[in-house]
Amino acid sequence: MTVEVAAGSDLARLLAAYRPPAGVSDELLDGQGQMRPAWGRLLAQIAPLPPEQLQERMLRGDRYLQDAGVFFRQYDQQVNAERDWPLSHMPVVIDSQEWAGICAGLIERADLLERIAADLYGDQQLVRDGHLPAELIAGNPEWLRPLVGVRPRSGHYLHFIAFDIGRGPRGRWWVLGDRTQAPSGAGFALENRIATKRVYADIYDQSRVHHLSGFFRDFRAALEGLRQDPRSLIGMLTPGPLNDTYFEQAYIARYLGILLLEGEDLAVRDGRLLVRTVAGLQPIEVLWRRLDAAWADPLELKEQSRLGTTGLVGTLRAGGVDLVNALGSGVLEARALLAFIPRIAEQLNGKPLTLPNIATWWCGHAPERELVKRHAERMIIGPAWSTRLPFEVDAQTAIGGRWVEPNEADLQQWIDQNGAQLVGQEALTLSTTPAFEDGRLVPRPMSLRVFLARTAQGWTVMPGGFARIAHSPDATSIAMQRGGSAADVWIVSRDPAEFDDSRGGAEVRQGLQSISLPTRAADNLYWLGRYIERFEGLARLARAYHLRLAESGREPHPLLPQLESFVERLGMRMDETVPDAMSQALNSARHCAGQVRDRLSVDAWLALKDLGKTLAQLRPTAQPGEDGARAMGVLLRKISGLSGLIHENMYRYTGWRFLSLGRALERALGSADLLAEFAEPGARHGGLHLALEVADSIMVHRRHYGVAISRESVIDLLALDELNPRSLRSQLDQIHEQVQLLPAAAAIAHAPLRALTQGLRRNLRAQHAHTLDAGALRSIWLDLSQVSSALTTAYLR
Repeated sequence: MTVEVAAGSDLARLLAAYRPPAGVSDELLDGQGQMRPAWGRLLAQIAPLPPEQLQERMLRGDRYLQDAGVFFRQYDQQVNAERDWPLSHMPVVIDSQEWAGICAGLIERADLLERIAADLYGDQQLVRDGHLPAELIAGNPEWLRPLVGVRPRSGHYLHFIAFDIGRGPRGRWWVLGDRTQAPSGAGFALENRIATKRVYADIYDQSRVHHLSGFFRDFRAALEGLRQDPRSLIGMLTPGPLNDTYFEQAYIARYLGILLLEGEDLAVRDGRLLVRTVAGLQPIEVLWRRLDAAWADPLELKEQSRLGTTGLVGTLRAGGVDLVNALGSGVLEARALLAFIPRIAEQLNGKPLTLPNIATWWCGHAPERELVKRHAERMIIGPAWSTRLPFEVDAQTAIGGRWVEPNEADLQQWIDQNGAQLVGQEALTLSTTPAFEDGRLVPRPMSLRVFLARTAQGWTVMPGGFARIAHSPDATSIAMQRGGSAADVWIVSRDPAEFDDSRGGAEVRQGLQSISLPTRAADNLYWLGRYIERFEGLARLARAYHLRLAESGREPHPLLPQLESFVERLGMRMDETVPDAMSQALNSARHCAGQVRDRLSVDAWLALKDLGKTLAQLRPTAQPGEDGARAMGVLLRKISGLSGLIHENMYRYTGWRFLSLGRALERALGSADLLAEFAEPGARHGGLHLALEVADSIMVHRRHYGVAISRESVIDLLALDELNPRSLRSQLDQIHEQVQLLPAAAAIAHAPLRALTQGLRRNLRAQHAHTLDAGALRSIWLDLSQVSSALTTAYLR
């Protein structure tokens, strides 16, 4: 069945310049050049849109991604940078009946890979019977010898996998690569869907597109079902913020409502895996691993790893935890294994695979090596154990008999000398799909990543996935590191009766964050609060400095030397209009925020980035004096908005308490120091006014005490007034209140902290404006420092 495109219609004009290359399959047009039915409804509604309206729709999708903070981390020789997510605004559309066949083939392949993994880490019958060369497995760095004989507690090695597939010239789908280690992209598939819905908001609901949320709901239920103790935790193990897909990891952890953990958050005790939380060690029974297996345990695997958890392999032997996926499952991703999977399938299943992989020959055997040499001009030749897709080339790759990058080595000799380390793969010509370029549709090569999750009922397939679109007719430009883009995948039903998505619902299902707070997360939240408050305090001091600089005539303002000496003691030099100490405080805040990305709102993260951009713009342009004071005002307004977004919008549980403690403690330290310096008896004229100004309390002082300023009135308002949110007493009350509410599991360490805060609060309440002198204030400052140390001892080590 095809869709007729009437000559002269809007649809005909839209497709006028769309010309797929000869001999190449296309997702939009069939072999006779007719439009496939699945695309009809979408394109019929796009076609009449004026170019400017279509452009505005695309901008809506882009704005969503920017506002949501979606990025990928791009690495090259010069830079490691966050890049905007490259959305291809035209989704890939696939008919649900065709998709059903793809799903059946992928489930069949998933079951086969599970059996191969069980054999490689069990009886190794496939090697003994000659179906797999021993050297191919033993030489693979992802085959982990310490895991041989360690059967997963659940009985399954694979729980969440992905397949990269592509359509060949004759219209058949082929598996390009198996993703069994720690497949990425599921979170990006969700974001692609939400962004694309923004582009086609009125069209999506009419298109009978299968929703994605049911897939994640089923997977979350499957994770819960793996637990033996329903009170135990579920987490995702991440390599950390520098990983190129960290945003996706944080997003998925937040979406599913599971903990985002790094290796240092975990500990092993008596064969059990535990999470270091502020309430003590808590058991975790299910860990979704996004860390490559070799780095998971420095005791038995890569000893140089700083990302894993010592003793994790031992916990697996003891049956203390289920990993998604099992350690060592990355062995299934090697290109060379594709050469043997077809025969293994026939051996184990008694029939060929429904969805085959691309033709692959391992060059470790002489006949295959000679075949690859003879047909090198029709192949992609590269490393045997590489997990890259064929079109993801590197310096050690030859395509069509030629090196991808300049290389003086003779290709034939290279194959002879390194046969066991090489594979030849058919240079499959990928199908094309429509992509917008300068407002018109053009055909571009594409591949799909499809995700499968194991549930109690068996494998379930995400109804859609993650499409990668080349930015040129060259398929090697599919990779995003080479300029490729990403597109949503719509699985559409032909008629309403076939479309049953009762399990759909909202695309974004935000699970509640676990109340368990890992120690590392608490530490970062505490210091995030401190650094944000420190930045604000430095900005207020810098503004006070520039205002007095502007007031100076021929003689400098009398307070300038003292103020300059005071801020230098805080690490801030005023030889720059916007001091470097402020940049350091903000960079530290961004680092801490990046460590707890899954616990911060999108708005808070974007506000933090925006503050950084503003600071970078002001540093080279702001001038000392009035201009500098104005620049500080801009930064103060932005930091106040950021503080509100972070502090007021966070769920009021343990994480919020540590954030509040950091903020209150930093403000209390700053207040005590400020008053000891500028409100001591006999302080220089203008010092009391400066203290009120920095504490943002001038208006309150005038309402309470009139125009006249005295030391007693300033001390009373800034130190002893419990109703002033910037007073020292207010901060100590808040510190005491939050400490009282912290988990008391570590009672021995918690007792000194409570005693310190109670003593501080009691001593300040006993003070009066005339007794709270500089010595008493400095004593309070020292005691506050002890509170920070006691908090670290009790909860943050």
